[in-house]
Amino acid sequence: MIIEVENVRKRHNDTVEALRGVNLKVAEGELLAIIGPSGSGKSTLLNLLGTLDRPTSGTVRVAGHDVSTLTDRQLSALRALHLGFVFQQFHLAAGIPILDNVADGLLYAGRPLAERRERARAALERVGLAHRLDHRPHQLSGGEQQRVAIARAVVGDPPLLLADEPTGNLDSASGRQVLAILRELHTAGTTIVMITHDMDIAQWCPRRVRIQDGSIGEDA
Repeated sequence: MIIEVENVRKRHNDTVEALRGVNLKVAEGELLAIIGPSGSGKSTLLNLLGTLDRPTSGTVRVAGHDVSTLTDRQLSALRALHLGFVFQQFHLAAGIPILDNVADGLLYAGRPLAERRERARAALERVGLAHRLDHRPHQLSGGEQQRVAIARAVVGDPPLLLADEPTGNLDSASGRQVLAILRELHTAGTTIVMITHDMDIAQWCPRRVRIQDGSIGEDA
């Protein structure tokens, strides 16, 4: 299993219990959607899976590592080697060519600049943007910016991609392009866990996990 979540609880400010005894296992190569209403605990769970936060109690294992036992440096190394992130907001550096935006995704992997740029070029070609390497983010459409964000997420070939509403800020046509890229990544072997409130997108995933009031209900 690439993800194992066992009896995880998460409290915010010692009062709000965002997750209540969640159990979840994700096998390598899966494509699943985590669905549920606003405030259900979806983003909290994704932050735990991405090692961006730690549970109040319970165990989160990513790629066999119990994240609660790792130092901050070890967590950074785990993210650099195993995880890619795609968010609703693109989080691209303004004024910097997209080639270097993507290459910066390898900074924490300790790769030399020439290698980072070569791998960034290949990742941008993979998402259909090889002709835009010198463009800045403001010169791209929203769909193109999200494709750059995906390229940055996968430039290090992580086995696990976490996507938080990746089509949330896009029009229908751009959203379909992004989903097509995610499907290609999944077909190539990447495990993808995606948060979405859009049932049409959820139906596109072979597995759907519904979370409500901090607990997992349906898992099909």
